[in-house]
Amino acid sequence: MTRVAVVTGGGSGLGLAVCQHLANAGHRVAVLDLNGAAAKEVAERLRAVGASATAVEVDVADRGTVDAAFERVRAELGPIQILVTSAAVSGFTPFEEISLELWDRFVAVNLTGTFHCVQSAIPDMVAAAWGRVVTISSAAGQTGTARQGHYSATKGGVIALTKAVALEYAAKGITVNTIPPFAVDTPLLRGQQSGRNLPKTEVIARMIPAGRVGTPDDIGATCAFLCSEAAGYITGQVIAANGGAVL
Repeated sequence: MTRVAVVTGGGSGLGLAVCQHLANAGHRVAVLDLNGAAAKEVAERLRAVGASATAVEVDVADRGTVDAAFERVRAELGPIQILVTSAAVSGFTPFEEISLELWDRFVAVNLTGTFHCVQSAIPDMVAAAWGRVVTISSAAGQTGTARQGHYSATKGGVIALTKAVALEYAAKGITVNTIPPFAVDTPLLRGQQSGRNLPKTEVIARMIPAGRVGTPDDIGATCAFLCSEAAGYITGQVIAANGGAVL
């Protein structure tokens, strides 16, 4: 069945792959991103291959723009029944150098932004007695990462929020799960490698039992499954598509 799917952070990286996989599954896709031009380009690419798609510029840290963006999606595509929260900020900072301003920004985007989007979308799912929410967390939220106290804390919060919402809405036909990537070949990863915050890809690959870093399609395919009819009995779970890096 065709449904309306909203993907935040859909303009690049993991979010882009998720948009493509959901479109391939036949869903109408709303590409949301802080970079409006990137979101528009992705939506155009989806429409070029026959998908129904729209693009909206949004800062997930701003509740007013989130609500407005979701209202626009409803007007253009219909009620929202699938939500994937991929928008995030990341970076490496020694713990004693994390400023309050930086901490607040990470919390606002990664954790509060996820809260904004889920809370804004879920009434549509309740009304339909059917919904799929997939949050994109991180292995850093499971194990912690040196020089990522701000990032690890917010992603751990996303995991806990996911479980709490899953419990509250399970009886309403809504599933809520999280995917915590470990190392995925995205522009974000390559940027951190260029800044020498992360080792070369071949070094990271040796840390992963599967022997390679992940691809955006690894995450996109997992997400599409969790958003499908077939995944209706899976909720509140941490689905780690990570090649065995974190067990």
